[in-house]
Amino acid sequence: MKRILIVGSGDVASRALPWLTRRFRVYALARSAETCAALRAAGAVPVRADLDDRRSLMRLAGLADAVLHFAPPPASGDGDPRTKRLLAALGAGGSLPQRLVYISTTGVYGDCAGAIVDETRPCRPLSARARRRVDAERRLRAFGRRGGVRVSILRAPGIYAAERLPLERLRRADPVLAAADEVQTNHIHADDLARIACMALFRAPAGRVYNAVDDSALKMGDYFDAVADAFGLPRPPRLERAAIVQRLSPLTLSFMSESRRLDNRRLKRELRLRLRHPTVADGLRAAAAPAAA
Repeated sequence: MKRILIVGSGDVASRALPWLTRRFRVYALARSAETCAALRAAGAVPVRADLDDRRSLMRLAGLADAVLHFAPPPASGDGDPRTKRLLAALGAGGSLPQRLVYISTTGVYGDCAGAIVDETRPCRPLSARARRRVDAERRLRAFGRRGGVRVSILRAPGIYAAERLPLERLRRADPVLAAADEVQTNHIHADDLARIACMALFRAPAGRVYNAVDDSALKMGDYFDAVADAFGLPRPPRLERAAIVQRLSPLTLSFMSESRRLDNRRLKRELRLRLRHPTVADGLRAAAAPAAA
């Protein structure tokens, strides 16, 4: 494996690039001149293309030996036409990639009433956002079976890092659910997710799904309290569900309607990866350290 294509050149991709560019020739999709410049500076070869423009994707056929698919679906609909167009482009050449890793979401499981969930649990998505991810997963698995491509799926929960914390929400004093209405949440540090994706390229069997989560066991309100404490901010107010509906967006409310605790034993056993931030407490200590310096 010599050439890797990154689709979705966002935060997680930028964290994976230093490791990848030291070892491979890395191509990365970019929609703007600014993104192209940033990718070049990071050692990648930018490819001007847009997942919403089928014709722009024609140059991807046969380009890479492996693909890291980090791009989200569109913001509406129940399917993922972006993944559909990507797979059509990858399949149009004389050679297919050998491996493909996709970052999905743990939202595909739906509400599990706080139960411990492993990768064998059926997908029962409640939101259109999660249904779009299920559609992408199905397309990718079918692509792998048809073409002999080793496809791996990483189901990620709330991704956090020093630059991805709800500090503004805490400053606005947005409420969270009262203890009686709390939901179980799951988390992964963006650095660890980037490392998981890179390791999956080499160590994941074909068709394998992983819960890409850390070892934390936090209720949602406890997570916001921990962030507030780490950065010296007031803890958010707690409201009952009936009262909070009037205060928050439908998207935020959807996260407060699903409760599950993800099992990550398969991730650690098969990918043989030790998380750098095994709990949110570890990640927050690292994030708060520069602010305290």
